[in-house]
Amino acid sequence: MDDTDDQDLREALSSGNVGNIATWLEERPPHDIAEEFTRLDSVQSALVWRLLNRDRALEVFEELGVQEQQELLNGMRDQAFREILESMDPDDRARMLGEAPATFAHRVLQGLSAKERAMTASLLGYPEDSVGRVMSPEVVTIPESTPVPDIVKVIKRKGKDAETIDILAVVDRSRKLVGVMELSQVVMADEDLTASDLADENAPTLAATDDAEGAARLVQETNRLGLVVVDSETRVLGVLTVDDALELIEEADTEDVARQAATLPSSGHYLSASPIRLAGLRVVWLLILIVAATLTVSVLQLFETSLEAVTALALFIPLLVGTGGNVGAQAATSAVRALAVGEVRPSDALRVAWRESRVGLLLGLVLGALAFGAGWIVAGIPVGLVVGISVILVCIWAATVGSLMPLMARALSIDPAVISAPLVTTLVDATGLVIYFLVAGVILGI
Repeated sequence: MDDTDDQDLREALSSGNVGNIATWLEERPPHDIAEEFTRLDSVQSALVWRLLNRDRALEVFEELGVQEQQELLNGMRDQAFREILESMDPDDRARMLGEAPATFAHRVLQGLSAKERAMTASLLGYPEDSVGRVMSPEVVTIPESTPVPDIVKVIKRKGKDAETIDILAVVDRSRKLVGVMELSQVVMADEDLTASDLADENAPTLAATDDAEGAARLVQETNRLGLVVVDSETRVLGVLTVDDALELIEEADTEDVARQAATLPSSGHYLSASPIRLAGLRVVWLLILIVAATLTVSVLQLFETSLEAVTALALFIPLLVGTGGNVGAQAATSAVRALAVGEVRPSDALRVAWRESRVGLLLGLVLGALAFGAGWIVAGIPVGLVVGISVILVCIWAATVGSLMPLMARALSIDPAVISAPLVTTLVDATGLVIYFLVAGVILGI
């Protein structure tokens, strides 16, 4: 086994042996090299970049995140800068510029040829989260009257500049979409047929103004290599390929996970973010949550007399709020995920509430029985009953509220992931204490 097999790129660099570094780069696929790039400082990145040949460098560059691409380009001379940019796909270039400072974007556009600049500018003209911003305008179109033997010739002529040749848009003379076909159909088709004979007229399509995440999930659900994008008059504008769709889904899921953990989503690699930036992303939600937590303090103050009368009630407050918060967080997470993949809609709110209330009841019966036992042992049967019944009611309440809040957010055009698990937990804590003390008042007469 070669000594470089077990090394990462930083170890190869620390050896000071250019041969070891070059060997490591030759043996690794582009995505592995891109991953290691995020762990290097600017000097090391420049050294490694110079050791990559042009084609290999472009492959690695395409695997980098947007932030890493910007940093690498900023350190390049004008000639290398232009070569990389000119070689990028228009959709990848537009995605990078969408998150770039204005001065950087201006430099990029000025460094492009007129054709590439026009395509990039057209993509940037669409709304930020729309399909138009992420589609590739380079799609192979086939005139509907083209015989099968000639279709291959068209593909060879147009395919060099296309994002993919697996998805073929069949069009009429006005470039309006007639249907969609795949390369495999052409290869297996009889030679006496035409493109219109092979075209699937019922193939799903996308509008350039459609939501990008929803479009990406449609590509996933339909199990297609991509979907053709059209304008309001069904003229072909581009294509959203499955690889771009998967990237969009990954980004959306990453953002949802961040919001559900009560932090703002971060672009770029984790190791490339400074502690100040990471703290800044998290502190906003923590400030909101600490303000919301004052509700719990207010509830405790309101029922201070009850606590003084039966001090044993205070012993079970952590158990109660912890249980309710966890049940609410589970329900909220499930609802956010179901909304994201299209399994539920805001109009399903009553069905979701009924389902989750029953789930909460079942969980409450199990957990409430344990809580009753703990209360009985520590403080006697009356307190045990208070704790057990409160846990049942809190579980029902938490599951119902936790599941409904994301649906309400979607109905109000708010990202459901904003209704994060910590926020649900904080709200359930306060309301759960109200339930606890009301139950205590009924059973204990305080």
